[in-house]
Amino acid sequence: MNNDLIIDVKSKEVAIALLRDKELVELNNEKNNIQFTVGDIYLANVKKTMPSLNAAFVDVGYEKDAFLHYLDLGPQFQSLNKYLDQCLNPKNAVFELSKFKTMPDIDKAGKINDVLKGGQKIIVQIAKEPISTKGPRLTSEISIAGRNLVLMPFSNKVSVSQKIKSVEERNRLLNLIKSIKPAKYGVIIRTVAEGKRVADFDAELRELVDKWENAFKNLTEKSPVPSLAIGELNRTAAIVRDMMNESFNSIVVNDETIYKDIKGYIYEIAPEKEKIVKLHKEKTPIFDFYGIEKQIKGLFGKTVVFKHGAYLVIEHTEALHVIDVNSGNRNKKDVDQETNALEVNLAAADEIARQLRLRDMGGIIVVDFIDMTSPENRKKLYERMRDNLKLDRAKNHLLPLSKFGIMEITRQRVRPEMNIKTRETCPVCKGSGEVEATILFIDELETHFKYLSETINSKKLTLKVHPFIEAFLNKGFFSNIRKTWSKKYKRKLLVEGVTNYHFLEFHFFDDKNEKIVL
Repeated sequence: MNNDLIIDVKSKEVAIALLRDKELVELNNEKNNIQFTVGDIYLANVKKTMPSLNAAFVDVGYEKDAFLHYLDLGPQFQSLNKYLDQCLNPKNAVFELSKFKTMPDIDKAGKINDVLKGGQKIIVQIAKEPISTKGPRLTSEISIAGRNLVLMPFSNKVSVSQKIKSVEERNRLLNLIKSIKPAKYGVIIRTVAEGKRVADFDAELRELVDKWENAFKNLTEKSPVPSLAIGELNRTAAIVRDMMNESFNSIVVNDETIYKDIKGYIYEIAPEKEKIVKLHKEKTPIFDFYGIEKQIKGLFGKTVVFKHGAYLVIEHTEALHVIDVNSGNRNKKDVDQETNALEVNLAAADEIARQLRLRDMGGIIVVDFIDMTSPENRKKLYERMRDNLKLDRAKNHLLPLSKFGIMEITRQRVRPEMNIKTRETCPVCKGSGEVEATILFIDELETHFKYLSETINSKKLTLKVHPFIEAFLNKGFFSNIRKTWSKKYKRKLLVEGVTNYHFLEFHFFDDKNEKIVL
């Protein structure tokens, strides 16, 4: 099984696609100006407490106050609070946790007013990004993620990822980390740590501890509140960090700066894999070149066809997501209805697991499978879905089929759901229901080219159009419309076909490949 990571860098966003055996299984869009990413740690201000909710609303700089529940404070909240107070007062500051005197754990059944009050400065971490009309969800149980380890200040617990199955390896990692970790820091050992050496962990631990202590050394009483204390990696680097594993075949990016950043990052953590990072130099857009754009258009609509005419209907509501499985015209004459239903349901289970990851659907998901009467077949379907969900990095929980053929899934929701519009405005009428005379389209292109030739200081212009239009303009080796225009207006013109353009869509680009706004 080959995994490829394709990264499309644009001026306003970075799109990251994970291909498994050339099939799109995960898509992330990161806005370049995104704030309040999961993992970011803020010096924040308590706006008000809500005893009825046993929670507080906290100002982290978002347009709406963030939500912090008492149970998300963490048992060592008093120690964190004391540490912050000391760091804000440099005369008494103790930055090394090994020398810091911790406080008793807070009462699990306590009340928010026992520990927080309006106007209080606190340290919080983004647990969920703003979703819909809600502000960010916060925690004060701080964790700082690295490649192999997750550092947890004020905790002494060491735990190992449950995905590491070998008892011998689990014990080796536990004993190793316990022997090198600093006092008053807890550590979670991630799955990718399996088989790693002590030198890898020692260097990473020092780096994470320095990251924590240096952040607090920069805080003073005059530090603005709210302000970012420790920023998570940008999502591009974070996704590479979390997804990087032995099965990666290539990482391809179309931006030289990010290419160098990723290559440098990979060289630090796994020098032998540096060569898998490649820079996309083709003229064809990177998502078109790898067939991703076409997959996106086919996978994000309301109806998703997955095998031999069978399809899913996916509906989204405020409370939950509903998925209906339909066999369509897929009926084999030589098999009975029960067998046919099982085949469709098993294929649907594969596609549903893929859709959950692709759309990053969270909360409650209800799936209406085709009815089956055999208990053995129902068990097979449950086991197939369970195995598929094990590949999902988000936490999830699955219930067996009900007697009505309904399966319920809950999936961790920490970011807004990925929602891509697959329906397009009619390129001809532009939604009006009426069209201009199409015979004038080529004349319109020539008019724009003439205008740009006279006004734009560029050695050459590139016209990107639908491949059908490109073929028409370039038709003829010795003489064609493109060459005629170039001679007529004394400006070199290139014409390129772009498969995801509407039939009558066009854009001009200058010699730096920057789009010209007409």
